[in-house]
Parts: sequence; C-alpha cells; structure tokens
Amino acid sequence: MQTFVRVAEAGSFTAVADQMNVARSAVTRQIAALEAHLGVKLIARSTRRLSLTSAGAAYIEQCRDILDRIDEAEGNLAGERQTLRGTIRASVPMTFGLLHLTPLILEFSQAHPDIRIDLDFNDRRVNLIEEGMDFALRITDRLPETTVARRLTACRSVVVASPDYLRRHGEPKHPDELTRHACLAYSLTSRSSWPFIIDGAPHWVEISGPITANNGNALQEAAIQGMGILHEPTFIAAEAIREGKLVAILKAFPTPVLDMFAVFPGTRFVPQRVRVFVDFLAERLGPEPYWDRGLGLE
Repeated sequence: MQTFVRVAEAGSFTAVADQMNVARSAVTRQIAALEAHLGVKLIARSTRRLSLTSAGAAYIEQCRDILDRIDEAEGNLAGERQTLRGTIRASVPMTFGLLHLTPLILEFSQAHPDIRIDLDFNDRRVNLIEEGMDFALRITDRLPETTVARRLTACRSVVVASPDYLRRHGEPKHPDELTRHACLAYSLTSRSSWPFIIDGAPHWVEISGPITANNGNALQEAAIQGMGILHEPTFIAAEAIREGKLVAILKAFPTPVLDMFAVFPGTRFVPQRVRVFVDFLAERLGPEPYWDRGLGLE
C-alpha cells in the first residue's frame, strides 16, 4: 500500500526504487501483486508517464488516510516512549545549510540518536514528492495558498562592498547609482535587478558587473577582494561585516524582508519526528534571526 502511494505520487517506478534503494523490478512486482489481490488495475502504464485508473484514484485516498493514521499512531507511541526513530530527508539551501544548519543538526542528533538525517544541500527547487523529501527550506516573500508550510524565521538581505572598493570607486548614496558600479549577480534569480523599498514602494534597480555565480560564498569572496558591490542575505554577509571585510551600504534604503519556511508535501501526514525537528529549528533560529544581531540594519 505504501509503495503504491509512493509510485502514484512520484509517477515513476524508477524514482521510487531509487528512494527505497531496491531494484525497479521489485517495485513493479509489489504493485502487480497488489493489483492481483484487489482484482483491479490501479495504474495505467505508458511510455511517457504513469497515471492512475479511476479505481486507483479512489483507492489512493483511502490508502493515504490509512497510512496517515498508522504514522500518527506510531508517532504517539514514540512520544510516549520519548524516543523518536526513523529517517528525515530534507532539501536545504547550500550556503545556509553549511553555515547555520549543520551545527543545529549535530545538536539535534545528539538529543535524538535514533533519528537519521539525510540532507540534500542545493539551491534548486526540488519536487518533494518525486524525490521523497519530508520537507524543504525555502526563502520567499509568498507561498501558494495550497502550500503546507511552517515559518521558521525572517531572511534579510544587505548591500555590501569592501572598504577597498569604496575607496577606489566611491560609495553610492542612492540605489539608482548602482547602475554606474560593478555589481556581482546571483544567477539563480529570475531578474538582473535588485529590489529596494523607497517611500514605501518597491523599487528595482538594474545591475551589471564582471561576475555572475550561483553560489553566495563565491560572490562574497569576490566582493571581499574588491571586485564589486554585492546584494546578499545577511545569513551569509553578517560575519564578514562584523570582521570589517565588508561594509553595509545604502542602509537608508531597505531591501524587502523575506521569510524562511519549512515546506512539506501537501498530501502527506507529517511524521512526529519531522514535526519535532522543524519545531527545534524554529526555536533555535528564532522569529528574528540571531545572525542579524548587532549589525545595525534595523
């Protein structure tokens, strides 16, 4: 039953086989045996993608309800034993994960040694169901209404440059002056512009410069070396600002504050071990992030 739900949600025997670390043939045999037991066809196979039959579509909702009840019952028992077990699979932004999540994972693992945490560090937006993730950390200003999520903390950005760059090129006093400066761009955004709030309204400034990259650490190192001005999250820039390697500029023109969410697959019950882990992250990160303290960006 659980395998059937996984295959239906992922739309692929191969993807589920990879998640379970078994041969594809083992998954297809399980589904064939279930169909033979029920006497109905649940999944229609095609060369492009799997789809549910009408019987399969009706059956899957009952399966989800049963599996959710099993998970809840096991979670309640685990709570009574005060011992959580199982695996938590999560997708997290690479730089944030390395800088701030790794120490928290170590702390959580010491408190819950029977939980195995499997993290995917990357900045792409994964399909939680297809890749078998329990949740993903996402930084955004809004989520679709149907998204099941838990807010963890705020995520601010800051415009920074090295003291050397500012000595050589001067410090811009207004965001529009950035068009005359070398700017370092993050390639995974959909726009070649940076957002500011001016007189209470969004204001976008087109930027260009010598380096574009898909990693915030690489861009920060370029900024420290005086290659240009950088707009990046404070969870990356905070330490370099405190050490004087970078200087926060244009502080009179704030950038929009985003939120960091734990996003869950919407059709699944969230196991207790996952809820406990996400609650732990929310408590440790705080509604106002600890890395912003003392930066003077309020």
